[in-house]
Amino acid sequence: MTKSELILKLADANPHLYQRDIETLVATVFEEITHALEHGDRVELRGFGAFSTKQRDARTGRNPRTGDSVEVTEKNIPFFKTGKQLREKLNP
Repeated sequence: MTKSELILKLADANPHLYQRDIETLVATVFEEITHALEHGDRVELRGFGAFSTKQRDARTGRNPRTGDSVEVTEKNIPFFKTGKQLREKLNP
């Protein structure tokens, strides 16, 4: 599902709201999750899952095209862990 599909689905389920308001709401939710992750915070949506960041250490990688060694700096990556209710729905 894309962001625009999510907006359309929410608009269909809530005909009393304007689509532009739903677009603003969805954008705000995503921005707040992004903002929290930028600051190293964890975002938990009960029953759905939790967003957090994990740190990858610096390492020596390999360029797959040439085979040359490449130094890869340390970085933070987004991580999502599913909630118990979501896992149970996916694996009955």
